[in-house]
Amino acid sequence: MALLADNIEVLRARSKAVLLGNYNRQPVAFTHGDGARLWDTSGKDYIDFCGGIAVTSLGHGDSAVTRAIAAQASRLMHVSNLYEIPEQIELAEKLRDFLGYDRFFFCNSGTEANEALIKLVRAWGKSRGKSRIIVARHGFHGRTLGALSATAQPVLQEAFGPLLDGFDAVDFGELQSVVERIGPETAAVLMEPIQAEGGGNFPPPAYFKEVRNLCDRHNCLLVLDEVQLGMGRSGLPLAQDHYGIKADAIALAKGLGGGFPIGALAIQAHLADVLTPGTHGSTFGGNPLAAAAATAVVDALAMPGFLADVNTKGKFLLTAIEKLQSPHLSEPRGLGLFVCFTTPDPARLTAAARETGLLLATAKHNAVRLLPPLNVSAAELEAGIARLGDTLERLN
Repeated sequence: MALLADNIEVLRARSKAVLLGNYNRQPVAFTHGDGARLWDTSGKDYIDFCGGIAVTSLGHGDSAVTRAIAAQASRLMHVSNLYEIPEQIELAEKLRDFLGYDRFFFCNSGTEANEALIKLVRAWGKSRGKSRIIVARHGFHGRTLGALSATAQPVLQEAFGPLLDGFDAVDFGELQSVVERIGPETAAVLMEPIQAEGGGNFPPPAYFKEVRNLCDRHNCLLVLDEVQLGMGRSGLPLAQDHYGIKADAIALAKGLGGGFPIGALAIQAHLADVLTPGTHGSTFGGNPLAAAAATAVVDALAMPGFLADVNTKGKFLLTAIEKLQSPHLSEPRGLGLFVCFTTPDPARLTAAARETGLLLATAKHNAVRLLPPLNVSAAELEAGIARLGDTLERLN
């Protein structure tokens, strides 16, 4: 391709001339990948611990996913939800078995999944005189207006007001903050099981059990944003599984398609009749091609021993990071293959890591996330850890 023949500075100039300037892109472009590795336009290789921001759950070029996409694309890519879609039905059946939820709505992204989640809550609460939704400060639910209204980060919201009303922010992990906010008008509590983009913030162990109990006592819903931590990233099918709870509904996306855009709303059976025909929809959501890709991902995650292996690799990665002694790394923490740490200057560290050949993802509050593929090999893990160590040495 002529495009890939250009050096990075030429590509950046072309990009600036034709694309909206809403991304602060790093000075690198990739040509191909394999597993947890990527190669840029100059031929340099990288260990990818960013994973498309937790999207490439089975790495780059996974044979099962690419075969499923190619086979489906040759048959039928899109027909719309005006008709029954056998591939979508099969995906929903497999997700039901894997996650333990009863009904599914498919869309194209995490923010769309959260929009559907918010509409579900509002529709459920309308006949009950309930409309308010409790959310957590420093949470992140997406960039559309509804999802942004639920994202209690003023720095992300201030340019786009007035936002939707009806969201009450509490301090994440502090039960008393929820106790003081929850009331007769509360329709739901909406949170992430772990705040990923918000800084890798983990709640106290019993926090969500207590929140679940509060929701039950106040006759409101508990709904969770599992967009980043769901689909095996935490080492279990859902991050909530670590807390011994089950939300009434959840939002999924990112790793669900292994790199192909797809999101989902998953609900318990008691909410099955809330969104009736005409109340919500998606032109592209759950089309045959997206459903085929996601089905290949679910099949892989559901294989015996797969998630146990994710936990083993995650513990190995976290332990290795804990052993790295540097003033540029503190507070290592993680669950499954969601691992993060705190650093004084995330931008400087990730730039240095990129020069070393390691891709990382930043987060709020000086956090850096490591999000390798769930099927990352031991050799790829060790190479990534070695490159992180080299990066830290260069910063000292």
